[in-house]
Amino acid sequence: MGDRDWRPFIYGGLASIVAEFGTFPIDTTKTRLQIQGQKIDPRHVELRYTGMVDCFVKTSKQEGIKALYCGIWPAVLRQATYGTIKFGTYYSLKNVLAARREDGGTKEHLATNTFCAAFAGGLSSAIANPTDVLKVRMQVGDEKRNLVRCFAEIYRVEGLRGLWRGVGPTAQRAALIAAVELPVYDSCKRALLPALGDAPLNHFASSLLASLGSAVASTPLDVIRTRLMNQRKLKNTTEPMQRIYKGTIDCFLQTVRNEGFLALYKDRKLLRFHYNGRELLREHQNFTY
Repeated sequence: MGDRDWRPFIYGGLASIVAEFGTFPIDTTKTRLQIQGQKIDPRHVELRYTGMVDCFVKTSKQEGIKALYCGIWPAVLRQATYGTIKFGTYYSLKNVLAARREDGGTKEHLATNTFCAAFAGGLSSAIANPTDVLKVRMQVGDEKRNLVRCFAEIYRVEGLRGLWRGVGPTAQRAALIAAVELPVYDSCKRALLPALGDAPLNHFASSLLASLGSAVASTPLDVIRTRLMNQRKLKNTTEPMQRIYKGTIDCFLQTVRNEGFLALYKDRKLLRFHYNGRELLREHQNFTY
């Protein structure tokens, strides 16, 4: 234990937190745009916003600038767990498996990197799922309580399952992002070393290329998990249950049936901007590692 390198965990977590503060207003607009237009949910049938800028301006005018940061503390708590576990698990597991190969880990192995990244992303996002649920509920505007009270209310009304609402697509999305992002980032960084060296510019460029692909690939799962997290399923109630999505596949089918296939790619440009900005900020903090 004394020889264990904790830097990937510490740097990854700190960088994720800093990046979250920088991109959170974009994340709030993304969440609100993904929620609107649902035929199955009467609370969000109306198309209130026409796009990213319109959502940003209307939210600021109607609810104040503070509303764009509503849910920031569950997001910070999420990054302190998700970011720390993901980066630390990825690099630690990769080093362990590399040491067992015949080449002793002197060469990068794409299959190993992809497996480690997917495992780290899925595991960390599943553990941090309750913070994601809190963040989504507060961003949409349904929850105005502080972090602890919001947590207690969801647990009281919806039970433990309410805190892990949408954990399936969340883990799948995180695994997909990590499986694309981290190996591509490592490959790009290594390919750019002769020209740029191990400098911040290399990390920025590598992060940009890696996050572009992962954001596009994960957008449908991101829309689905946001909608699942925002719905409520009350426990111990005699009232008729409101219509809700039964799971990932049901949400996918109903979204496509009611809103068209492109609804799964709502605001893909916004998603790319959000992920790119967050990854660039994160790597700026992490480039010395």
